[in-house]
Amino acid sequence: MAMARHGGEGWIDLSTGINRRPYALPCLPHSAWASLPTKTEQERLIVTAQRAWHVAPATKAVALAGAQAAIQLVPLLRKSGQARVLTPTYNEHAASLKARGWKVTESADLAALEGADLAVLVNPNNPDGRTWLPNSLLGLAAKVGFLVVDESFADATPALSLLPHALPENVLVLRSFGKFYGLAGLRLGFAFGAEPTIARLAEMAGPWPVSGSGLHIGAVALDDAHWAETMRAQLAEDATRCDALAAHAGWTLQGGTSLFRLYHTPDAKAAQDHLASHRIWSRIFPWSFNWIRLGLPGAEAEWLRLEAAMKDQPSPRAG
Repeated sequence: MAMARHGGEGWIDLSTGINRRPYALPCLPHSAWASLPTKTEQERLIVTAQRAWHVAPATKAVALAGAQAAIQLVPLLRKSGQARVLTPTYNEHAASLKARGWKVTESADLAALEGADLAVLVNPNNPDGRTWLPNSLLGLAAKVGFLVVDESFADATPALSLLPHALPENVLVLRSFGKFYGLAGLRLGFAFGAEPTIARLAEMAGPWPVSGSGLHIGAVALDDAHWAETMRAQLAEDATRCDALAAHAGWTLQGGTSLFRLYHTPDAKAAQDHLASHRIWSRIFPWSFNWIRLGLPGAEAEWLRLEAAMKDQPSPRAG
């Protein structure tokens, strides 16, 4: 509808937290397209991911078609019961559980997850960027039947990750490749946990859950520690730049990560419509009149368009 109203070409999609400074695609061998993925290629990717994210030695891993694939399978890992999801957050966690017969309670309080048969949280959280330190989450794990921690946005803040710590058997950690590396179309993600849980996920995912191209690109990118460190610094600068533009427009920072920012506006729908008039798409939420989330532009031309749109913001009105 926005494209139909404002024109359908040249849009900048800032509605997601996907890095718009993507990893440069490496040259792929012919076998990545012409042959089925091999066990050796799958194992190479897993070993590279474990090294890149400093995964504790005893923790096992499986590569999947994005973190979303893991989210769809999580409800099948345990007999359905009482699930609690920390909100507001990515709505597919609760939706997947409900679709498989789980009784889902959503709460904004971490302590309210205690006692659940299955508890889910995103760290850093989407969309508000709330974070929890590993010791806090390990303590929570002792008070729930099964704990799922979605670290899809954790690449920019490695100190928050549970992966370097010895994971209890009832903890599953999900990671996304596409967000930080800016290659969401590759559909690559990971699940980390105890051997029985990972073996069950691998069985459900089937023999070729990741394409040959995904295995190769993922291994090359995850092995590039210099790129990752440089990108973390770049995204931190970009987040500061975006906050300055938002402040100029009269928006107040509510939270976020260095992959997306969350702002309080007088009228989020009006702000979204205004950005759309500049062919910039953003994310607003049905449960908030005021919150708007922006991913970060990539190329300088994108930044200049966002800057022009922010400077052209209409005068705020009370909401």
